Amino acid sequence: MNGKNNMAIGFLVMGLFMIYGFILIYLRDFAPGKEEWANSYSIGKHFESRLAHVHGNLFAFLNILIGYLLLHFNDKLNNVKSISWLALTGLLMPIGILSEVYFGLPPVLVLIGAIAMTASVIWLGVSFLKMKNAGM
Repeated sequence: MNGKNNMAIGFLVMGLFMIYGFILIYLRDFAPGKEEWANSYSIGKHFESRLAHVHGNLFAFLNILIGYLLLHFNDKLNNVKSISWLALTGLLMPIGILSEVYFGLPPVLVLIGAIAMTASVIWLGVSFLKMKNAGM
């Protein structure tokens, strides 16, 4: 895995979380009980749903960016496969938030995803600092 899957999965996940954004708009503006939903803006399921939407799109975008960089600098960076897998594992964070909201699961996936994405970003940054022949 050299970044291609990060880009492909990143775009797919971004599309799904964009669709989820439409669901959130429906719940806020059109669904029965929309007033109650809007009034719970900063608490409970409403807040957690917005967190999942935002982090889902952010982590999808990070996978697209990381994937592009891994593809572009594949021959100049070390540990490309590990960084790629960590970034993909990071997508567990927003999925974990949704699993908490809709299934009442514990936040284990949130923590695993957050740690994995943070590790992938830091590891990629360190790899760029150590990169030999920085010419593009």
